[in-house]
Amino acid sequence: MRKINIILLIALLAASLGQTYLEAQSDYDLFTEAKVLIFDKKWTKAQKILNELLEKHPDSRFYAQALFYKGKCLEEQRGKETDALAVFKRFLRQEDADRSLIDDAENTVVDLAIRLYANGRRSYLVEAEKRLKNDRRDVRYYAAIQLSFVDEQQTREKALPVLKDILDESRDDELRDRAKLAIIRIDPDAFEEYGQEPEERGARILYLRIYKRGQRKPALKLNIPWALADLAFSAISEEDRSSLRKEGYDLDKMIRQLLAMGGEVLEIHDEDDGITFQMWIK
Repeated sequence: MRKINIILLIALLAASLGQTYLEAQSDYDLFTEAKVLIFDKKWTKAQKILNELLEKHPDSRFYAQALFYKGKCLEEQRGKETDALAVFKRFLRQEDADRSLIDDAENTVVDLAIRLYANGRRSYLVEAEKRLKNDRRDVRYYAAIQLSFVDEQQTREKALPVLKDILDESRDDELRDRAKLAIIRIDPDAFEEYGQEPEERGARILYLRIYKRGQRKPALKLNIPWALADLAFSAISEEDRSSLRKEGYDLDKMIRQLLAMGGEVLEIHDEDDGITFQMWIK
């Protein structure tokens, strides 16, 4: 009888150890399965697997990463923006958060906050504004450029100091150009203060003046390097170009005319809005 009890005890102990081993392995298996589903863009299925990992393995070495990828799954599902934002913020509070994922999470919070704001959830915009003071430089830069697109002038202007930092600190020409365009979006009059550098001899400038009907002084006055203006024009999608053509404005034709006119003024009248555009390149 004693021998049988010992055998049973050993069997139970072995089973217990085996179960512990399987559980220790299962968090890896769940994480791997979820990443495969994410690769296949099966967001809801991947989220379900990640939920299981998070619930059953709170001490897993994959816990923080699972939070990050759960946030990604939620981000891709329509109407789940608030849940996604909350999960990313939870990920960022993890002490063992993967440093290679932190910038991505911070920038995604910015995107989600602006998306929620665009959908009428004004209070979430503060999450993007907070990133203007983030310890991580790339996060500050990203937040400033993205906030330059919102339609509240007061909010856009909060990004100007960070955009100036980009021009002062960054050696990345593409990033600097994006910062210049952001400054122009926010306040064209601030371009000289924040973004205009001494022009190289012979460099061409695009001059733009917009007049409202009955006014002698321009409502908008803008002088920018042609290279920067050309960058802005090239960023306009074909869909938007097509929409402009339907309204009677062929952007590509206008650019060709400007370049061929040798400094002469190209004038466009919009009778419906009572606005006159004057453009020339020197």
